[in-house]
Amino acid sequence: MSERITVALVDDQPLLRTGFSLILESEPDLAVLGEASDGAQGVQLVLNRAPDVVLMDVRMPVMDGIEATRRIVAQRPDTRVIILTTFDLDEYAFAGLRAGASAFLLKDVAPEELVEAVRVVAAGDAVVAPRVTRRLLEAYVRPRGGAEDAVQADPAAARQRALAREEGERRAGELTAREHEVLVALAAGYSNQEIAAEFFVSEATVKTHVRRVLAKLGLRDRVQAVVFAYEHGIVTPGG
Repeated sequence: MSERITVALVDDQPLLRTGFSLILESEPDLAVLGEASDGAQGVQLVLNRAPDVVLMDVRMPVMDGIEATRRIVAQRPDTRVIILTTFDLDEYAFAGLRAGASAFLLKDVAPEELVEAVRVVAAGDAVVAPRVTRRLLEAYVRPRGGAEDAVQADPAAARQRALAREEGERRAGELTAREHEVLVALAAGYSNQEIAAEFFVSEATVKTHVRRVLAKLGLRDRVQAVVFAYEHGIVTPGG
């Protein structure tokens, strides 16, 4: 990539923003466009500056990182969001993925891992290992309650969710048999190499199938494909 990858930092802890900024700015291909201390400021920063990647905390005043992620994905779909969490398997990481984040990282991530994550997400690939995503979804998707119950109690929200599910099912119905198999394999946490071995095809062929699956489902990356598969019952926890 000839141009520098631009990054926005959204976190209410100044020391964390400073630390991440120093790490990222030390790389010749990365540039920090700006910082924000809450989700509302973060959304405005993204709308004004259009960074390639946002590092987004989840617990912040004014607007939390989940809602900020949802708004950014809706208004700036080319900007990728990486959620910053304390634990790799927690409800905030799950909520971030459902809101449209492309990945999540632990706040104590090693500098080299942070830099690599930004590069990988900017290139449109997944940072979170699919198997970690699967464990996360198995923990939080199917035993629903809490916020999900609140959504169901709101008729407008329930209708919007039902329409989204119907649209997702319609798109899933457009997949070929092989594309459906590839989606199931993605949800199972298989890499391209493992999918190629499973179906006795080349990795190049697998990449083509993955691209078509993402395009037909209107998804941006593999992580969102895993979320889609669980949300629409294409795969089930433990299945």
